[in-house]
Amino acid sequence: MPSRTRPRTRPPRRSEIPPSGARRASGTGSVLGAILDHGPVARSTVARLTGLSPASVTGHVGQLLSRGLVRESAETTGPRGLGRPHVPVEIDTSRFLVAGAHIAVAHSTVALMDLRGRVVAEERRPHPGTDPRRILDGIAARLGPLTTAHADGRRVLALGVATGHRVDPAAGVVVEHPHLGWRAVPVREILAAATGLPVHVDSHSRALARAEQMFGEVSTRASTVLLFVGAVVDAAFATAGELHRGPRSGAGSVAHLPLGSGGSGDAEPCRCGRTGCLQSEVSERAMIRRAAEQDLRVGTFQELLDHAVAGEPRAVALFRRRARLVGRAAALLLDMFDPQCLVVVEPGTGLIPGCLADLREEAGMRSWVCDDPERTVVPSSFTGSVLSTAGGAVALGALYTDPLCPWPALPAVS
Repeated sequence: MPSRTRPRTRPPRRSEIPPSGARRASGTGSVLGAILDHGPVARSTVARLTGLSPASVTGHVGQLLSRGLVRESAETTGPRGLGRPHVPVEIDTSRFLVAGAHIAVAHSTVALMDLRGRVVAEERRPHPGTDPRRILDGIAARLGPLTTAHADGRRVLALGVATGHRVDPAAGVVVEHPHLGWRAVPVREILAAATGLPVHVDSHSRALARAEQMFGEVSTRASTVLLFVGAVVDAAFATAGELHRGPRSGAGSVAHLPLGSGGSGDAEPCRCGRTGCLQSEVSERAMIRRAAEQDLRVGTFQELLDHAVAGEPRAVALFRRRARLVGRAAALLLDMFDPQCLVVVEPGTGLIPGCLADLREEAGMRSWVCDDPERTVVPSSFTGSVLSTAGGAVALGALYTDPLCPWPALPAVS
């Protein structure tokens, strides 16, 4: 690839990135977001952060207090006791939780999460086949015992569900999941009837992009691309805090980006009929196949990852090859969207030395617009808890967007 000289631009400081109100529509949501980011925080500071009047902030905080979403902290004063005392407010994690479910190709993860996005408990089980009703009924059945064992008196507000491929959040439907053979599965309808909870459904890539905005990498609030690399490979794109879904809920379908074979000459056949597609080259299935070619016999992708984390040379080499191929895809996405930040959700980048550097080097070499991959390309903030975070983030995203929404467990807003 020809060398080129590109102007280098200084990345924004955290103080220059739009505050929490830039990613939430309602005034009460803006106030709740500022409290999430900065709490314990004075009402006067919330007013400055959100641009709302002090009187408006006082009203919004009153509503949040009445719903039990925030609480007042100990009264403070200025230095040496100077200044008028104020009572800071912070997110109240003592009263409510959300539940989350992530539906992967081979297993599902059910989790509980507090209102600050911290995973309280999780449980993963293999699927009993691919029938959607059996899988969803199983998720509902597992939620009760998990809550009894770990909620510690807190009520579950809602259930968030995340999975790969095409998901319609407005309808609560998995439009298509080819790996599971699902088409037009009414996930919200089935799980709401089984659990009695409000149910929110979205793709795992959009869910994790929202989680980054709320609890993770701050630069994702300006604009971001999130690239998810697992058994399913897909992406999400957001600008000014708004996630783009597309009219057919198909935004982020990057599985068939053409990458070639990575120089190996033995590109993996793809289900689309071509070879060298992103998903067929870097998916978990492809990694297990290549491990077998290296006489590295593993039964699952997790076993292969464990070998690599332990330093097994063949396993490490496979993950570093994967990182370079993902870097090619990252370069294409950087040039298409020019985001402030590109988040890569792939375990090697967070766990295996050399993988993140390889990915950044490949992306920087191939992209025409990214002049600082060290800052622009980052690993997931949730490495090690990605799947348990995804489902809960769907529910918390709904709460932080509209904290006055009529969820049964919350007091009605007067």
